[in-house]
Amino acid sequence: MRPDFAVFILTHGRPDNVLTHNAIRHHGYTGRTYLVLDDEDKTADRYRELYGDEVLTFSKAETAPLVDTADADPSRRGVVYARNAIWGVVREVGVRYFVVLDDDYFAFQYRRPGRKPKADRVGYHGWQVWNLDAIFEAFVRFLEATPTTTITMAQGGDHFGGQNSNTSARLLRKAMNSFVCDAERPFPFMGRTNEDVCAYVTLGSRGHLFFTYRPLQLEQLPTQMNPGGLTETYLDSGTYVKSFYTVMMAPSCVCVRLMGRTSRRLHHSINWRNAVPRILHERHRKPREPEPPMLQAEPSRPKRRKTKSPA
Repeated sequence: MRPDFAVFILTHGRPDNVLTHNAIRHHGYTGRTYLVLDDEDKTADRYRELYGDEVLTFSKAETAPLVDTADADPSRRGVVYARNAIWGVVREVGVRYFVVLDDDYFAFQYRRPGRKPKADRVGYHGWQVWNLDAIFEAFVRFLEATPTTTITMAQGGDHFGGQNSNTSARLLRKAMNSFVCDAERPFPFMGRTNEDVCAYVTLGSRGHLFFTYRPLQLEQLPTQMNPGGLTETYLDSGTYVKSFYTVMMAPSCVCVRLMGRTSRRLHHSINWRNAVPRILHERHRKPREPEPPMLQAEPSRPKRRKTKSPA
């Protein structure tokens, strides 16, 4: 893996269950990896016992005044502090490009139409990724070649509907979970929860480019089924409160509505026509009209000197 790249895994309160650490190695990542903790994590000693020099910490008290949580809660619960502190952590490590991952991923897949060996028909399936080095290298090259703020992998919900779910859209105007970033293009996260959605909607409306690459998907445990991390926060407030943070950030394009078919729940809904500037294909550019010829100024004539008439 290129020397100016590293993986940073945000984790809290579950040192014996950092699934992502093993998953990225299993799927072919060979570069540097760090676990990022806050200094208020009571399980920090166990993390250091298991991962040694890979453990990095940041001060929550110093980061908190710089974070817009969008509420008056004095507690410092939430991953938004770690997401904003990561820029300082990256500078300390000295890398240019990096990816920020949560700690509960267990697989990485390619998603495309095809036939699996034991499948009786062609479907929209996932195939395991075995070379994450190549994947991260490609994402970094994408950042180098474009003014993109960050690019991420898809999640299962980005593929609802199978191959009929607008599979021609390889890039979506959103970014969640796996942020591939350039240290020289920092951006803030806001909102105590739903901080990733708040960031890509709020900053996206100002012209920042947030993308999800749909042909690549990560697999993670259901948030409210995995002890530690943000589980307690979500169980306390529920998805309605979580989603409403984004409504507060962008009421012109975000609302809360029911989603799901069998297990209905409240979730944020984004009107993308009102959310971000539209990116038009080059073919829609109007032909440039020829510029009128420049008018040349007439050369100045030398002034005649007045001669005095003889007396």
